[in-house]
Amino acid sequence: MELLRNAVRPYAWGSRTAIAELLGRPVPAPHPEAELWMGAHPGDSSRLLRHDGSEVPLVRLLDSEPTYQLGRGCTGRWGNRLPFLMKVLAADEPLSLQAHPSSEQAAEGFAREEEAGIPRNAPDRNYPDPTAKPELICALTEFHALAGFRDAHRTVRLLNQLDVPGLRAHTGLLEAQPDRDGLRALFTTWITLPEDNLRALMPELLRACSEHVRAEGEFRLECATVLELGESYPNDAGVLASLLLNRLVLQPGEAIYLPPGNLHAYLRGTGIEILANSDNILRCGLTPKHVDVAELLRVLDFDNGRMRVSTGTRRDANLTVYQTEADEFELSRVDWPCGDNSEVALDSAGPQILLCTGGGVRLSPLNTGHGVNGHGVPSSLRELELERGDSVWLAASDPCVVARPLDTAAETQLFRAAPGLV
Repeated sequence: MELLRNAVRPYAWGSRTAIAELLGRPVPAPHPEAELWMGAHPGDSSRLLRHDGSEVPLVRLLDSEPTYQLGRGCTGRWGNRLPFLMKVLAADEPLSLQAHPSSEQAAEGFAREEEAGIPRNAPDRNYPDPTAKPELICALTEFHALAGFRDAHRTVRLLNQLDVPGLRAHTGLLEAQPDRDGLRALFTTWITLPEDNLRALMPELLRACSEHVRAEGEFRLECATVLELGESYPNDAGVLASLLLNRLVLQPGEAIYLPPGNLHAYLRGTGIEILANSDNILRCGLTPKHVDVAELLRVLDFDNGRMRVSTGTRRDANLTVYQTEADEFELSRVDWPCGDNSEVALDSAGPQILLCTGGGVRLSPLNTGHGVNGHGVPSSLRELELERGDSVWLAASDPCVVARPLDTAAETQLFRAAPGLV
């Protein structure tokens, strides 16, 4: 059980306040801070803070002690690779519109690009690794997102209310076939529109959306999003594509799971994201980066309807688990209201990463008969105190940990990342 030092990724869409405040640093930060990475991503691994003051990259430790750190179940499935990555994601501006492949699609795409000799760091590479990238985002603040194709009938209703002259024929296309095939046809038409057509169409669309917002129409939130995206990404086909997606506003504690093929974009807000440890992204728009339309269409899932918003499953008075179909990860949340001094056991057959997001937490390993841990310190004598923003690595071979608040006068919150199946 050791504290982590984690990398902050300074993407342009990031917040200057959210991560800095969480980590107790001066606010505002000198530059945008988009993501705090906790895990063993080879591009920016967390570092373990050893008791002697030294540091070791987690990714290196997993290579040298895979069974001890990850457990036999994890290494048998994923080798020396930690299957998940946990992040604090803090967006002040929209991210790109994107989707991720399934395991089969990723393996096939990776092999194809390897055979073609495309460098793994090339800007036009779609599959830098052979693994899927499902993900889940749990809101810490009000969190805005686009995710999944809206029910086709409701999208027809939206397009009819906007009544954009340049879109009438496209509306008729979906109205005649309001299902996944109709959505695929319409999406394909829009994402492949020539730039001159987009330039002619976009002012009409933005004008109609502005009028709908002023009239406080049924789809005013969706239209306000189109206006926001159109200002940031003029003449981008992703602005049109956003008209087809569910517009979501998550409250703290609410989460959405994004399976392979789900088209989505995070718009603004701060949340805990957990995902499979992969870099495979197929972009659709709202970005200057590479967009491979043909490959995107191979990956996208055009099932349509409401996105399921999860509040998690309560395991006891304090512990909430966000269950998904992903084997690579499981996210849990532990909450202690003021006055609650309950002990919560955090056991797992695999490795865990814990992050304190509110108050402070004392972690006490139980003496389970394991004797002396890998660093020669009796496990029953080792405790750690986490302040807000602190995180800790628990190896699979570490004993069960009990968590309780440092101060019952304050609300306390802890997130836990672990493999979903080991």
